[in-house]
Amino acid sequence: MMFQTGSIAPCASRRAAKALVCIYLFSLSGCFKPTKKIAIIPQTTAVTIWEAEHAGTHFAIEKSKEPNIQLYWNAPTSEDDVQQQATLIEKVIDEHYSALILAPDQTLPLMAPVQKALKHGLRVVVIASPLTLPASRNLSYIVNDDQASGYMAAMRIGNILHGSGRVAVFGVTPESLSSLAILHSFETTLENNYPSIIISERRFGTHNGTEAQQSADEMLASDHALNAIFALSSASCDGAFAALKARGLTSRVKLIGFEQSAELANLIRLGFIDSVIAENTYEMGYRAIRLLTEPSTSSPQYIRLQPTLLTRKNIDSPQTRPLISTDWSRR
Repeated sequence: MMFQTGSIAPCASRRAAKALVCIYLFSLSGCFKPTKKIAIIPQTTAVTIWEAEHAGTHFAIEKSKEPNIQLYWNAPTSEDDVQQQATLIEKVIDEHYSALILAPDQTLPLMAPVQKALKHGLRVVVIASPLTLPASRNLSYIVNDDQASGYMAAMRIGNILHGSGRVAVFGVTPESLSSLAILHSFETTLENNYPSIIISERRFGTHNGTEAQQSADEMLASDHALNAIFALSSASCDGAFAALKARGLTSRVKLIGFEQSAELANLIRLGFIDSVIAENTYEMGYRAIRLLTEPSTSSPQYIRLQPTLLTRKNIDSPQTRPLISTDWSRR
């Protein structure tokens, strides 16, 4: 009897010890969750609106209930370096990231890399400019409302030209769905609302400042009766302004841009350019992180954010200033 008691007690003790260890490890598992690695690949590091996206993602993480998030932020130095964007996506796949936030430079060349990321189990949020892939459980879109942008530009030009005149569209990027959508909306709105305004020329864009200025100068030289220019990127707007300034035409030819920057905002303040249509990339970054840190849903997410027309009247208002500020520390 004494032998049986002595042999059973150590076994019970060991079982109790194992149970305590299991309970302890289970409690630790709730504290030490695996790190969620999220990659952010904007169009370029050369335009300040993507810094706003970066700031929006960090602010979303601060408000998130998931503390174990690791961000990787990288992009090409030029908006036309699509191969570099594709290479960065491959790096994200190879290093087993769980999610990707992508602002694509072009549509077709990035379809295959994004499809590969989805096949490897990554959740992908495409921002700013859409791809032709349909939204799905693991592919969401938070994009600019391009139709609204084209409409906004056309109505602004119709207003400042009093319904008649000649306008050129500068900086069209045929590889971008957004650029084509903005152009189509712009043309349709002018045709329906201001039929006396003629689009005299449509010219492709470039992300090289010198080339953009030269192309804009050629456009001005070919049409001395031009009344307005609609530039479809910040680089095109910069080039058009440089060409107008060199010819002394900043007061006669009205310049409306798409895609804001701190430099263009200052030109609006000084009255050198009329206006710029701004994308809310800060909100895109913020909402993208919220989508990725919340439980995945089966319903596809396709969100369009309204652009904002920046003019001399509202450029420093509390509502619009965050769109062009480079200080997002207090957001």
